[in-house]
Amino acid sequence: MATEYDLVILGGGTGGYVAAIRASQLGLKTAIVEKTGLGGTCLHRGCIPSKALLRSAEVFKQTKNAAEFGVETGSPTINFTRVQERKDSIIEQLHKGVQGLMKKGKIDVYEGHGRILGPSIFSPTAGTISVEMNNGEENEMLVPKNVIIATGSSPNTLPGLEIDGQTIMTSEEALEMDELPKSIIIVGGGVIGIEWASMLADFGVKVTVLEYASTILPTEDEEISKEALKQLKKKGIEFFTEAEVLGDSVNVDQGVTIQAKINNETKTFEADRLLVSVGRKPNVDNIGLNNTDIETERGAIKVNQFNQTKESHIYAIGDVIGGMQLAHVASHEGILAVEHITNEEPEAIRYEHVASCVYSNPEIASVGLTEKQAKEKGYDVQVGKFPFKAVGKALVHGESDGFVKMISNKENQDLLGVHMIGPHVTDMISEAGLAMVLDATPWEIGETIHPHPTLSEVIGEAALAVDGKQIHG
Repeated sequence: MATEYDLVILGGGTGGYVAAIRASQLGLKTAIVEKTGLGGTCLHRGCIPSKALLRSAEVFKQTKNAAEFGVETGSPTINFTRVQERKDSIIEQLHKGVQGLMKKGKIDVYEGHGRILGPSIFSPTAGTISVEMNNGEENEMLVPKNVIIATGSSPNTLPGLEIDGQTIMTSEEALEMDELPKSIIIVGGGVIGIEWASMLADFGVKVTVLEYASTILPTEDEEISKEALKQLKKKGIEFFTEAEVLGDSVNVDQGVTIQAKINNETKTFEADRLLVSVGRKPNVDNIGLNNTDIETERGAIKVNQFNQTKESHIYAIGDVIGGMQLAHVASHEGILAVEHITNEEPEAIRYEHVASCVYSNPEIASVGLTEKQAKEKGYDVQVGKFPFKAVGKALVHGESDGFVKMISNKENQDLLGVHMIGPHVTDMISEAGLAMVLDATPWEIGETIHPHPTLSEVIGEAALAVDGKQIHG
């Protein structure tokens, strides 16, 4: 038996379920096919659980330093079982919330693995979804007018680094550790690797990071990357850049031993565990793309500005199309796709206005062009920087390292990019994102009266600093 829908979404992660909610709001009969749990990677194996662990690590670090605030606590210890229980309870609460949203929107959820079929007795065009149900029952056949592919991504690995889930892990297995290791090697100094390095160091784990590029966080502004490296080294984290990991050197007998070539010299590293953090790859296998005319490029589904594939009634969003691979981007791509399906005439996403965040300690957040990118595009740039140590609230907060950097076009004062490193910057970056959307100038941001004492004063001062008019620096 086949069930007809206006829209079927393959994948119930952040992008998929948000798209379903918007479709329901616009009156579409909608279904989601999800194999492992609504909320997807972000809720169950990524954003939320990792941030829960990061928060526990932050509280542990603050408690150890409580005497600086005049609070005597003795010697705190980590109950990692309780840390994991708290993480799991947060996931469960949010998962129930998403399930409730599906019921509220009258969105059908099929728990199983969906594959796109080609033209068949069900439909003259590709797009019918065959769902292999988790409960072992007969396949469900869904016949939609439109399809959104939101199958997400999976961790990349490297040759020789075979994931066993215990000694050699990706971030997904690391989230399920039942105890903290005494030492760990992290292969990869990108966003996920740095978040784990910061977290584990704050938990008291000896951390070594091996990064293939010449710097950690290579997509961030160079000054931000340098400041992050300096502050993370203060935690005792060892960093080795331009490190080529030799996969055939791995030994997992009683811990892990691995070699890396650094400046033409081979070095040996030992630890209890190894975390592979070398990016993520789109989940395009075994979802039936071969039954369609959909094109891929470097493993990601190709789409136009409205997220349509070559099959105009089939859309794709989120990590599966490559791009920024951020949960909030996937959500807005899902809304865009649905509104295009329903002829709402949405505006295409301007990705240069999308903020990105690193939830390490210190936090990092950015939007727009880096200084290097701006210069490469031919802009004559003006730069304003302002340190947190000159902001009273940062001193009160007890975290005054870091700064905000603002980049503008000297010719017309257009804001080109904002980059932050320091306390709670992931909560403050949205002001900069709004400024980008509204095409604000640093002068306008500086003219905005920021309340005192707040951490946000650093944004106003950095804006004033573009023209050398900062007050407290």
